[in-house]
Amino acid sequence: MQKYDVKGSILGFEDTLKVEISEIDELFSTIKDTDNEDIVFTIINPYALREYSFDLPSDIKVILGINEKSNVSVYNVVVIQKPLENSTINFLAPIVVNNDNNKIAQAVLDAKRHPDFGMTESIKSFKE
Repeated sequence: MQKYDVKGSILGFEDTLKVEISEIDELFSTIKDTDNEDIVFTIINPYALREYSFDLPSDIKVILGINEKSNVSVYNVVVIQKPLENSTINFLAPIVVNNDNNKIAQAVLDAKRHPDFGMTESIKSFKE
């Protein structure tokens, strides 16, 4: 379990400053606020589901200290539903992690520049 400093903010969790990321399996992980154990949310590895590439906004590169050599991970927030296949993924607001300096931030992508990405895409749409 790795701890990270939140730079910028995570939508809906603006007071969260430090988090831990715990891997559940190759698809799912959780982010937990280290100062408030009641704040936990599920994230997903988008690359396990689809082709997922985007231009990282320059402000996110700056606050995370990202360059072309950085070891970066990307996750998307999942809203868990029952059954699990009805859960939704927000591909327009990826969580970006710089593993070299343990900083994370949430980027907000322009929907017009990324028309293939939705805010509430169902997990079942990626099942074969």
